[in-house]
Amino acid sequence: MDDATVSIGDAAARFGLATHVLRHWEAMGLLAPSRNAGARRRYTTGDLYRIAIILRAKEGGFGLEEIRAILSAPGRAERRALLLRRRAELARRIAEAQASLDLIDRGLECEHEDLAACPNFRAQVAARAGLGVPRDLSAAGMPPRPAVNETQNENGGPGA
Repeated sequence: MDDATVSIGDAAARFGLATHVLRHWEAMGLLAPSRNAGARRRYTTGDLYRIAIILRAKEGGFGLEEIRAILSAPGRAERRALLLRRRAELARRIAEAQASLDLIDRGLECEHEDLAACPNFRAQVAARAGLGVPRDLSAAGMPPRPAVNETQNENGGPGA
């Protein structure tokens, strides 16, 4: 398909998009498809790559304005600065998603009747709850208790 072009309908269908999305991206300056003799849009291989780039960037949390700034950056240094800003945010989101996946895996492994009383499950969420790693008191037949921190007293209530 190096020299071939596709219609807006075919390009949109390839990515599961409505044609108005491609028209909107064109109006924003993200796409610039060529036109045939009848003034109909024709998308080249380069345009299809650009659509894929836009979609991948959107999946990564970029807004259309950010994508346009990256794609139209005047040089490598400017583009790099824009990408570095977003990279940190994406890395944070990935870490949060990985923690959620770990939580699900921990829950799947748990054999306790009460998931919230499971020491392994509690250990997985302790930091999110602002608590220390729980002490395992299950050997004594008691549910684990979170460690005391600055905001709690020994009874688990607000600190005094």
